[in-house]
Order: sequence, then structure tokens, then C-alpha cells
Amino acid sequence: MSKLRAAVIGAGAFGKNHVRVIHQLPDIELCGVSDIDLAKAQALAKEYNAPAYATVDDLAGRIDVAIVATPTTTHEEVTTRLLESGVDVLVEKPIASSSDAGMRLARLAEERGRILQVGHLERFNPAVTALENAITIPLFFEVHRLSVFTPRSLDIDVVLDLMIHDLDIVLSLTRETPQEIRAAGISVLSGKVDIANVRLSFASGCVANLTASRVSTEKIRKLRIFQPGEYISLDYHRQEALRLAIRKNEPNLPEIGFESLKVDRGEPLQLELASFFDSVRTRSKPRVDGFQASSALALAQDILAKIEEHAHLVAETIRRHR
Repeated sequence: MSKLRAAVIGAGAFGKNHVRVIHQLPDIELCGVSDIDLAKAQALAKEYNAPAYATVDDLAGRIDVAIVATPTTTHEEVTTRLLESGVDVLVEKPIASSSDAGMRLARLAEERGRILQVGHLERFNPAVTALENAITIPLFFEVHRLSVFTPRSLDIDVVLDLMIHDLDIVLSLTRETPQEIRAAGISVLSGKVDIANVRLSFASGCVANLTASRVSTEKIRKLRIFQPGEYISLDYHRQEALRLAIRKNEPNLPEIGFESLKVDRGEPLQLELASFFDSVRTRSKPRVDGFQASSALALAQDILAKIEEHAHLVAETIRRHR
């Protein structure tokens, strides 16, 4: 089996992680690192004995696959150029600056017969994989994703930076689109929304309550699911999943049983990239394609619109009480 020729576009924090993992994969050849800041690309490429390029166009004919880890505002342009040149692409989340742009990329990949996967990393978290077979009739989700403040990704709101992971997970598990959205959020340390709370209601009666913050004193990544007769608690960070369920024993009295779901721990990024490269080789649909990613992004945009409505309401309330 010949090696796939890969390039990483973007030499920032995400790009560095992709380069590190690709370098560890025996069937992938790192053929380039590209960044508009050529010095950054050269510094990263030098660590792994790979060439550096200033533009995506310089990679033409040299690669089979590309990882796009550039700022969100550039995703559509960069990914479009790669797809049109016949390259299969994994683009970091969110897929683009808008769901419309995401759909354009999804359709372009389909038209060109290219693989387009989107970096919703938590889909490849082994705890989430273990959870998928345990879901029956989810009725209530309680989700918390909290991070310590860093200057990373301040060009986008916390909904697009952090919460979108959980929106994607909830959509994939419910296989529904929410009928009602209630949301509130505020800016704390940046010019964007830094903390947000969302309540989603689905036609099935399922409700999802999600909180995301990047101004926490600790890192928390937890998902709780309630369904008939059982409760499942998942810790993304620890890669652990626990199920609490009602069991019946003699003489038919309910008994609460605890069970740790089997989780085959691993690095989600390595699993994500391995899945992407497998889709490329087999020409099969990726686990998170452009259409799914665009749906998650559309929901995130609707949430941000609701947050904006709430902000106006709060501002008016404050004005009236002055």
C-alpha cells in the first residue's frame, strides 16, 4: 500500500498537533506545511524534516490529502481551492464562517468526488464511541464544557469554539432538529460571547441543556444522558462512561445497578485522522461529513441569534431601571 501524501495548512496550535500525529502514522507521508507566515511554516516543518510553503497553490500536484487548520474565516477559501485541485480535505471545526458556506463546501466535495471531513474531534473520543451503543430513547441531556481562559480562538464566540462539539454530539444521538431554542450568553473577557447556556427542545419530547464557558477556573467536559430506566454519565476528558440503571431481582423489587461502560482509551486526534485516511483510501463517507457539520453550525448560528435577542432584552431592562 502506497503512502498517502499529506500537508497541513496552518502552523498554529491545531496545525502543530496534526503534524505531530501525522508524523507518527507509518502509512502517511508529511509532504508539506503551509502558512501565510512562511517563517512559522518553516519552523514547524523543520522539526519533522518536511518542506514549507507560503501558499496552498504551491502544494498543487504534491499531495493527496490536506488538513486545514487555519482561522475559521479562511476555511471556505482554502478548502475550496484544495477540493477543486483534487485533494481530499479534513477541515477543522467549524466547517466555515456560516452554514451556507459550509453547505457550499459539502456540495462541492460531492460534485468533485472528494472526501470532506470536518474536525468535530469529540465524535472520535473513545467514551463517545462506547456511548453510541448504549443510547435507546434519550429524553434529557445535561452538558457542561468549561475551559480556563486562554487567548486562543477569540475570533469566534464560545458557541462556535466549544459548544459546537456538544451540539454535534446531541444532534448525532437524537437524530432530530430542535423545534425550540432558548439561549443566553455574555461577553466577559473578550469581545465575543464567553459563556452561554442553551436549552433545546425536540419534537420527541427530548430536552438538551448545554452550558459552555471559556472563563472557568477548571476544565470540565461532561455529558449526562437520561433515558427510560437509566442514566449515563460521560467524562470526555477522562474518557470514562458510567451507566446507572434499574434492575429487577427477586421478588421483583427494583435495584439500582452501576456499570462502567467499556472504553478503549486512545488519542481522539489520532483516531480522527486514522478514520479520515481510511475514508480516503476506501472512498467511503466520513463519520462527520460537510452536511452534518453544516447542520451543527446552522444550529450554533440560531443559538447566537437567540443570545443576541436576549442581550437586547437585558440591555432594555437595565435601561428602564436606571
